[in-house]
Amino acid sequence: MDIKTFAFAAATPPLSVIAAAKLAGISPSVDTSLPPDSSPTFLFSNGLKLHGASVLLRYVGRVANIPNFYGQDAFEATQIDEWLEYVPIFLSGPTFENGCKYMDQFLEKRTLFVGHSLSIADVAIWSSLAGTGKRWESLRKSKKYPNLARWFNSITEEYGSAINEVTTKYTGKKSADPSVAMPAVADQVKTVNGDLSAKGGSKSSADIDLPDAEVGKVCLRFAPEPSGYLHIGHSKAALLNKYFAERYQGKVILRFDDTNPAKESNEFVDNVLKDVDTLGVNYERVTYTSDYFPELLKTAEKLIRQGKAYVDDTPREQMQKERMDGIESKNRDNTVEDNLKLWKEMIAGSERGLQCCVRGKLDMQDPNKSLRDPVYYRCNPMPHHRIGSKYKVYPTYDFACPYVDAIEGITHALRSSEYHDRNAQYYRIQEDLGVRKVIIYEFSRLNMVYTVLSKRKLLWFVQNGRVDGWDDPRFPTVQGIVRRGLKIEALIQFIVEQGASKNLNLMEWDKLWTINKKIIDPVCPRHTAVIADRRVLLTLTDGPEKPFVRIIPKHKKYAAAGDKATTFTKKIWLDHVDAASISAGEEVTLMDWGNAIVKEIQKDQDGNVTGLIGVLHLEGSVKTTKLKLTWLPFIDELVNLTLVDFDYLITKKKLEEGEDFMDVINPCTKKETLAYGDSNMRNLQRGDILQLERKGYFRCDAPFIRASKPIVLFAIPDGRQQTK
Repeated sequence: MDIKTFAFAAATPPLSVIAAAKLAGISPSVDTSLPPDSSPTFLFSNGLKLHGASVLLRYVGRVANIPNFYGQDAFEATQIDEWLEYVPIFLSGPTFENGCKYMDQFLEKRTLFVGHSLSIADVAIWSSLAGTGKRWESLRKSKKYPNLARWFNSITEEYGSAINEVTTKYTGKKSADPSVAMPAVADQVKTVNGDLSAKGGSKSSADIDLPDAEVGKVCLRFAPEPSGYLHIGHSKAALLNKYFAERYQGKVILRFDDTNPAKESNEFVDNVLKDVDTLGVNYERVTYTSDYFPELLKTAEKLIRQGKAYVDDTPREQMQKERMDGIESKNRDNTVEDNLKLWKEMIAGSERGLQCCVRGKLDMQDPNKSLRDPVYYRCNPMPHHRIGSKYKVYPTYDFACPYVDAIEGITHALRSSEYHDRNAQYYRIQEDLGVRKVIIYEFSRLNMVYTVLSKRKLLWFVQNGRVDGWDDPRFPTVQGIVRRGLKIEALIQFIVEQGASKNLNLMEWDKLWTINKKIIDPVCPRHTAVIADRRVLLTLTDGPEKPFVRIIPKHKKYAAAGDKATTFTKKIWLDHVDAASISAGEEVTLMDWGNAIVKEIQKDQDGNVTGLIGVLHLEGSVKTTKLKLTWLPFIDELVNLTLVDFDYLITKKKLEEGEDFMDVINPCTKKETLAYGDSNMRNLQRGDILQLERKGYFRCDAPFIRASKPIVLFAIPDGRQQTK
């Protein structure tokens, strides 16, 4: 049965399969017309097909006339399978350097990854490294990972003729300069699903251009209001600024839009700075809109003198109605002198001044209502968190932002598309002020299911005790989701995958948590816990009379996770739900020990299992048992645990416009379960991520202090758990 056709997408050639086939002398006809999202495929002469790069690579490994290409025995073949499974995770996105470090240590006393001859594991790893382009090349030249670089260079030198032919044909570059091969994995991750081309196709973020941008001259700003902590929506804006600044070798200014003293505080400033650092956004300097208050005051007065602004004492609700209806204010045609007189009253914060505001004189008949004489300045007697009570008047965001953007030399202002109707207002204000025009670049606002992102609404949850603070794990704030157990690398990948699409979208949390799982699962240590409530004791009549200890790895496929001590005893604890599922005479597998046969089941008068009696059957096969059970030894050294699970704060997937979030508040969003854990968990530190076998992933929020105080573990969603 011969391979008739090898089909794949031209944009993403499976270089490892192509190289392995070339080395094996397999040369089917090639079809590169598959769509970009299609899996590479082997079509055989009898009409059968195989799909997926790793599947095809394994097939080539099995049929190739190359000694030990898929290992010399079952053990080596399984080792190769491990590398094929984890290399795509280790060598993509934010885990790249961790993967390089691990493989460098692995190769310290080895020439090749498996056995003593070239295998498809070597081909897959070489291709993945070469495919990252300059990212690996810079590390290779820096000699940061000397063992990995030695191995990479030896593969390139020994098999260069085949590799060069493959890379030349499918990437246009020779791997004699291994800085390029397949399209970089990082670039493949940056896929944008949006209307980014004339045909509505998708393209990578690397292909999204800032209009009129010049390399080395781009200046961006991230301008949050210090009225709360940054949430996942803000992180999209921050990370897009970071991306474009890096792409165009430009800079980012972190500016606090502190124009509303009623909502702002130094606490929020400090925590926004913390959140920005967490996101890894490098900024040139920190500025504040309040730094420009003196200039903004002069600018507002200049507009009044020029007849481009006026002071209005129309009550707020009436003003809003008049703007909607296109009705001019009775004060619109007041004289400059009258306007300046009232302006001074506003600056003084007098009783008369508090009744007034400054409005731009634009166009009350414009179909775009943002141009219907917007408010530029308002009175506010509250002290400002930075400058105290110096001012009684404050500019609105709509007035201050276009001015400060121009003054600070911003070339491109990234704004979410919800502000689209106000773009005309932004440009009109810059025109009236006579300042340089700044280019607006829009992206879609990030909305999440079952989530409110309004700072006002989030503040309500804090002030009413529905959460424990802005860093509560139920909150969509950066600190909240990190405390829940999200790795910041997952958030970055989640945001970058969306790119700068202008399409409005409602995103599922499951997608984010699925990315997170792919990052934490390959490296987080494994531990064991048993739920305290109605736990059941299994007595093994032929079990060890004296407890003994074995040292086993915390992660069977990741040695860097370390080891743990497991105690084996005659009596062991099981979860009640597991004990209740066992039948008398059934053979079960005790994980990390072996098989046992349950001979007797003890129950109370209500039929609840209270005890089990069994015997070990360590020679039994784990393949024949239905139940694989976690267990804990019957010893005093077990630790107390509190397992905490969370639910969404609201019960509706998406709030409709005008719908009150208080009508859909979830009354029960936190569940605590008492449990016991293995003694190794005494060494957990706050922030450590672990997996409790068969229970899921957790983040340690409160580590071991004393026996009477439980370790607190927060459950981390894995993208599959559906709470709705």
